[in-house]
Amino acid sequence: MDIKLKAGDIRNDLVKRVEELSGQNVFSCYQCGKCSAGCPSVPFMELLPNQVMRLLQFGQVERILQSNTHWVCASCFVCSTRCPKGIDIAAIMEALRQIELRKNQDRINIWSIDAKKREELPAIAIVSAYRKLTA
Repeated sequence: MDIKLKAGDIRNDLVKRVEELSGQNVFSCYQCGKCSAGCPSVPFMELLPNQVMRLLQFGQVERILQSNTHWVCASCFVCSTRCPKGIDIAAIMEALRQIELRKNQDRINIWSIDAKKREELPAIAIVSAYRKLTA
């Protein structure tokens, strides 16, 4: 992961917005990796949940929004229940989705995904996508 920081990047407006929407302090995460180790959607994510947390700590919200991770998250709360710091990572993923939804970037066409690829996706991810991405 190539991360370049500039003055003022950390705790920028988007990070503050994520914290406000989720009610979580992203700087509480100390990168134990338990969230990623238990996540059933990890094979389909471009970034692991702990990488999302680290990028948030570096103020790299746009990098996260360019990935599919927050959309693939099934909101199953495994990450949140395993977190030793009590961080609700599922709420953070939802906050990231809300930021994009408010930019009207909320549409996917499930049928545009190759049939074989659709069969490989976990059913909960598809159900979750319908709940999150339909208007």
